[in-house]
Amino acid sequence: MDSDEDMHDANGSESLEDDFYSEDMGMESDDGDADYDFGNEETDDDAEDINLHRQQNYTILSESDIHQRQEDDISRLSAVLSISRVAACILLRYYKWSVSTVHEEWFANEEHVRQVVGLLENPIDIPNVHELTCGICFETYPRNMISAAACGHPFCGACWRGYIGTSINDGPGCLVLRCPDPSCGAAIGQDMINKLATEEDKEKYARYLLRSYIEDNRKTKWCPAPGCEFAVDFEFGSGSNDVCCKCSYSFCWHCTEETHRPVDCGTVAKWILKNSAESENMNWILANSKPCPKCKRPIEKNQGCMHMTCTPPCKFEFCWLCLGTWSEHGERTGGFYACNRYEVAKQEGLYDESERRREMAKNSLERYTHYYERWATNQSSRQKALADLHSMQTEKLEKLSEKQSQPESQLKFIIEAWSQIVECRRVLKWTYAYGYYLPEHEHAKRQFFEYLQGEAESGLERLHQCAEKELQIYLEADSPMKEFNDFRTKLAGLTSVTRNYFENLVRALETGLKDVDSSNSQAACSQSSSSKSAYGKGSKGGKNKAARSGGPSRNSDDDWSCDRCTFFNPGSASTCQMCEHHQ
Repeated sequence: MDSDEDMHDANGSESLEDDFYSEDMGMESDDGDADYDFGNEETDDDAEDINLHRQQNYTILSESDIHQRQEDDISRLSAVLSISRVAACILLRYYKWSVSTVHEEWFANEEHVRQVVGLLENPIDIPNVHELTCGICFETYPRNMISAAACGHPFCGACWRGYIGTSINDGPGCLVLRCPDPSCGAAIGQDMINKLATEEDKEKYARYLLRSYIEDNRKTKWCPAPGCEFAVDFEFGSGSNDVCCKCSYSFCWHCTEETHRPVDCGTVAKWILKNSAESENMNWILANSKPCPKCKRPIEKNQGCMHMTCTPPCKFEFCWLCLGTWSEHGERTGGFYACNRYEVAKQEGLYDESERRREMAKNSLERYTHYYERWATNQSSRQKALADLHSMQTEKLEKLSEKQSQPESQLKFIIEAWSQIVECRRVLKWTYAYGYYLPEHEHAKRQFFEYLQGEAESGLERLHQCAEKELQIYLEADSPMKEFNDFRTKLAGLTSVTRNYFENLVRALETGLKDVDSSNSQAACSQSSSSKSAYGKGSKGGKNKAARSGGPSRNSDDDWSCDRCTFFNPGSASTCQMCEHHQ
């Protein structure tokens, strides 16, 4: 564990942010405009950009909120157009609950709107006679057992219930129900449903109507979390696309996948498809197996000699290397563990194409596996961190409050730390998808990206260890410990440093590291092992740190840390090898 000096250093005058995270941790373009500020001192534009991302540009709606908004829209439209609430509901449903669209279309051509929607300007009453014939079953019924929509076509109660019930059971299409008469287009509103349908069908219809308010509106969506009944009203053109529902599930507004900054929706779609596609299975088969020369079934050789026997019913015996019949092999061809025929044929180039394909498949599979395993590992770590956060909120915080004689209101820094760990695990997870699709030929960007990713990972591990293992000491203490205040300072400092770094990392990756200079980033990555990060890679007591005053600091070997990007340069260099800033 770190000394008390390190603990105090997390939030003091020589804070952790003054090391790797101090000034402009990034590249500078030829014209001098630094685009990647990983430091503590933010410009007005940077602060504004971060605040924009943090600004909540959406509203979480419960079922009662949705119902209230729906009723308000119906009432407002009914009052403006001087029509019934039923007619207003039919109009809004047809125009996808857009009040402004209804206004535009209605005042532009009311007659056309009425025609396409099915609203009659002058409703027709049922003839005032004692008996009427149902238009479906053609039975004669007393007038009080006959009902009709605004068009006046008469149908008996049983036929109405059957017609409405069938439409409702078919799905949300019942919301645009028209008169049963094939030649009539009169709309059937909720008043007819409530009057004629069964109680079960009424509930289904009301549910469809409520859900249509969300599903037909481009500004609203349901939370995609399983079992969640909250909806989101999103405000376009401001802030980020990340949404955090009241159920604690975070997702992207555009693609409804889990929040995935810094990668875009297209990359997420490709990555998810690749993780579930058959192509990787085929790559594995191609890289790790050979087809039986007789039946062509793929065979994996995982141990033993070159003598292979295919599974029944084939049972063909062959040589693994040259795929020739085993009866033609023996001591003269190299025995059980070699094949002279294969070596000769390989020198003649007979196996070049198949070997090349197998090697390409193996390399592709190894590269994909490298990124996928780390993506999945961070996903597992995030799930574990979520469980630990829940445990801390429900159990451990109260226990810690008793052990250390601290009110729970003063222990919120622990919840903040765990929340930050969960968020950073998510970001780190998606950086591996970002890295997988980063073009191979852009060596400078790839090297710089891997360097930043490595620093982010080591920093997050330090925060995670502090919140998990060091906190356990105080949870298991028998009495209050005076070192707890030092722990508070350290954990709060690490949380702040990690938050700032990851926010700037996300912004840099979202811009595609577009201004990374090839020679500078290669120099940075080639000597990244000598760069001192804020997470204790440097000497204790604040040595090798870039001071806030702006002057470069030196160690005993006369090496110096750049006050702009904190890259560790040799003493012989007069300009920074990363950002070319003068010493």
